[in-house]
Amino acid sequence: MNSSRRGFLKTAALAGAALALPAGLDKVFAAEKKQSEASTNNNNVAHIRGLRVLGTGKATFEVSAIGFGMMGMTYNRSQHPDRKQCIRLLHEAVDRGVTLFDTAIIYGPLTNENLAGEGLSDFKDKINVTTKFGHEVIDGKGTGRQDSRPQTIRRYCEESLRRLRLDSLPMFYQHRADPNIPAEEVASTIDDLIKEGKVQHWGMCEVNAETIRKAHAVCPLTAIQSEYHLMHRLVEENGVLDACRELGIGFVPYSPINRGFLGGCINEHTVFDPNNDNRQTLPRFQPEAMRMNTRIVNVLQAFGRTRGMTSAQVALGWLLQKAPWIVPIPGTTKLSHLEENLRTLEFNISSEEWKELEDAVAAIPVIGDRYNSEQQKQVGH
Repeated sequence: MNSSRRGFLKTAALAGAALALPAGLDKVFAAEKKQSEASTNNNNVAHIRGLRVLGTGKATFEVSAIGFGMMGMTYNRSQHPDRKQCIRLLHEAVDRGVTLFDTAIIYGPLTNENLAGEGLSDFKDKINVTTKFGHEVIDGKGTGRQDSRPQTIRRYCEESLRRLRLDSLPMFYQHRADPNIPAEEVASTIDDLIKEGKVQHWGMCEVNAETIRKAHAVCPLTAIQSEYHLMHRLVEENGVLDACRELGIGFVPYSPINRGFLGGCINEHTVFDPNNDNRQTLPRFQPEAMRMNTRIVNVLQAFGRTRGMTSAQVALGWLLQKAPWIVPIPGTTKLSHLEENLRTLEFNISSEEWKELEDAVAAIPVIGDRYNSEQQKQVGH
């Protein structure tokens, strides 16, 4: 299937819906209030009905089966719509049943949390905004260092609460491990913040199984967030998913469509914004690597073609069927892609078919590392 994700809408079930989807986002949101009402009341518009549970016991956190990664609305994903349009899309996601929104202090830095606070704080009784600490930010700029000292975690917590306009953070992740601070000390600090009511749940990102066990023993983790998709399955091999299964910890895959690549719209000719897109620095997104890796996208498109699915839906569907405690958080700035992502939940594919897909993808070598050497040092695998 050589159609773009946007082209998906031409044949989508929205064709006769009250909510029409013209090409321009300005037009898409022309009658924003009425349109939002149409979204929730119109059966032809994708709406999440199922919930999933991250964590167990006191760490239990009930969320929508698909979340929303906000990073690309302001950070590292080339051009994006203006603030008002982004907020309208966030409202559309809320109307369609999304209850898990993901941001971080480093996204911007700070601009993404400010957007989340402005756009979502009115829904705080209905949805949950999760954020992350760890990357050092000084005077609004990232330094490239990690800082998870107890006093810093506390300060970042207070600052995130202000930016997100919340009294308590639904979930606070450690974004990257600090090599100078033991996981147990981080967990103890978070445990205190939970007892004080400033944090409700916590998680860790890109850590290994041993670190997970150490932290969880001090303060039960709700979720681990790491990159996981058909082109990067390391968490299946290094014990991370096994540790989550054993300890009753949820798993939140970020970049579930491989930074858009598995959606089929990115290729060796794609030009990334030099000022706001980290993909141009990643080995896997160099032209030659993308040209070779397109073979994997072709497999997803072939699988989806006979099932009425786009390659992005195939990528998300594969993750969703892996375990009921996995909740992917695809990001987008387009209403058409939000619709496409949420419709993934409508497909029913057998485990045998998914295994067929897995085997077909596994037979194709992935070209290029996911991070450059400096960024690779910050992930615990």
